[in-house]
Amino acid sequence: MILIESLTKRFGRKVAVDHLSFQVQSGAVTGFLGPNGSGKSTTMRCMLGLDRADGGRALFDGKPYAALRKPLHEVGALLDAGYVHPGRSGRNHLRWLAASNGLPLKRADEVLDVVGLTSAAGKRVRTYSLGMKQRLGLAGVLLGDPHTVILDEPANGLDPEGIRWIRDVLVHLAGQGKTVLVSSHLLSEMALMATSLVVIGQGRLLEQCTVDEFVARYGDHWVRVRSPRIEVLASALQAGGCAVTQLDPFTIDVRGVDTPAVGELAARHQLVLHELSSQTGSLEDAFLAATAGAQEYQSGRLAPAAPVTSGAPPGAPATLPPPTTLPGGGS
Repeated sequence: MILIESLTKRFGRKVAVDHLSFQVQSGAVTGFLGPNGSGKSTTMRCMLGLDRADGGRALFDGKPYAALRKPLHEVGALLDAGYVHPGRSGRNHLRWLAASNGLPLKRADEVLDVVGLTSAAGKRVRTYSLGMKQRLGLAGVLLGDPHTVILDEPANGLDPEGIRWIRDVLVHLAGQGKTVLVSSHLLSEMALMATSLVVIGQGRLLEQCTVDEFVARYGDHWVRVRSPRIEVLASALQAGGCAVTQLDPFTIDVRGVDTPAVGELAARHQLVLHELSSQTGSLEDAFLAATAGAQEYQSGRLAPAAPVTSGAPPGAPATLPPPTTLPGGGS
């Protein structure tokens, strides 16, 4: 278990983390969410002693990180995959980590195989793509088979297969009873793997709850209805004060009423229903609603796009420039 109590960190007059307290339980993936500038990375750095906190404490199963004699055996962390000596090979980087924590050197090859980097083990890290560096970083996290795993944007640079792989790995680790704390802006992925959430804004705790509770509290909820006589039902619902959105000639979305009430109203009007279902908005929508007042950087509204002209005859598709090939695109 991770315990954070009144953690505080200032940079001059800027309070990056403001008396932050939360717990991370074992046996589940906990998502650590917040807008840019909310203090997530600073919190993680303070937890690991990379930044010195101005107040409060962070404990891993009752101990501060600095008190762990062989930290890779207890806490595996990846905050920035780029902090690796570029002249070392991936294998030698892991062997150095293993030696520093009393682990057998053969463990480096074992974790390289787990993360799919065996074929690149002898290559220098400077030749690795960002996705390969992320995999190497995760290999370092797994070296000591730690009970606690802390990751900051672990899917950064990974292709779709890699993103799904990291999700499966984290869920597997949590299933083994480990404590897993993951910071990510990929909220669609977080919705698939996280059980609970810690949400912060401007260095303060906004919410700590399960994903389902968070979406129920902040997400959008509505009822979708399909019927061959949908206009009759839509009129009756609007007369009762419900908000109705027409999706197509036979389908509407209704807000301000629950599913049983819509079904009973349809029955009173002797209407056949082809669909009657409760709908819930995404974790992303709920997150934006919950953090609307804690955004440090607010995006401006975009002006309407100008029409695209291609010089082609009316109705003909526009001619697009050839795709640009970027170096080092592998993951």
